[in-house]
Amino acid sequence: MAAPKDPNAAPHVPVLLRPLIEAVAPVRGTWVDGTFGAGGYARGLLEAGADKVIGIDRDPLAHQMAAEWIGQYEGRLELVEDNFANMDAHAQNVDGVVLDLGVSSMQLDRAERGFSFQKDGPLDMRMEQAGETAADLVKRLDETTLADVLYTFGEERASRRIAKAIVRERAVEPIETTARLSSIVEACLPRPKPGQSHPATRSFQALRIAVNDEYGALWRGLMAAERALKPGGFLAVVTFHSVEDRMVKRFLQARAGRLNSVSRYEPQVEAEAPRFELVTRKAVGPDDEELAVNPRSRSARLRVGRRTEAAAGDIESGVLSMPQLRGKS
Repeated sequence: MAAPKDPNAAPHVPVLLRPLIEAVAPVRGTWVDGTFGAGGYARGLLEAGADKVIGIDRDPLAHQMAAEWIGQYEGRLELVEDNFANMDAHAQNVDGVVLDLGVSSMQLDRAERGFSFQKDGPLDMRMEQAGETAADLVKRLDETTLADVLYTFGEERASRRIAKAIVRERAVEPIETTARLSSIVEACLPRPKPGQSHPATRSFQALRIAVNDEYGALWRGLMAAERALKPGGFLAVVTFHSVEDRMVKRFLQARAGRLNSVSRYEPQVEAEAPRFELVTRKAVGPDDEELAVNPRSRSARLRVGRRTEAAAGDIESGVLSMPQLRGKS
């Protein structure tokens, strides 16, 4: 029997949970929630019929918060502190894997974590709360490399202008807070029109992805999910920006045998037995009902694949490289 919802839990609304549950119904067996966060997807899966969920998160805060309510699931929820790229070291022969990519509400809402340009705090952005911070990157990288980071990870067209301004301003005073970086970026760009995103959105996204190696983790995590899933198991991924969605799309297409080549200038992907079949032919976005109650879902996209009987491959076998996965299509 599903456990009741905890009224004292963190106010987190899982994005696209309803269409996800519908796409993988009936929910059963053991699932991996590889981006556990505040536990929204794990709860949803357990309440929909999963026997057990293994929640993986590299942020220690997620585990601290879950300690307050995990007991209500009476052993059906197991937590692992690690990067989801290593999920197959903690789970094998599972019925499903769900990944909700990007930064979570619990991280954005805490100014001391340094993820948000809307809250002044230290320029940190580390999900694992260890290693190099965003402030360290801004201080260390030369202008050309910094521009490359902003363009590659944030698709920021004004990357060179912003990088030049950052280098100029850091020579005057170290850039150590979110408010200062945000103001520097804002000064480089036109004032946004109504409905447009904040000028610093792409730059903050780029630095966060670089600090946490998010694209590398996604690439490794998709392969780890392939190894962890049993035949018939589901891989469901929710993304929030075009590069991540493109990576997931191209991975599933390649592993389903639907991608013969990236372009006429690149080598053909070797034909192998499909390891996935596509459940969602196109990305699923939020409907009007979800948008009304959860504005965060506006840019969210869901893709779902189902594992076949074919043996899992390795990173070098029959899968596109990370640069190819990121390539536009």
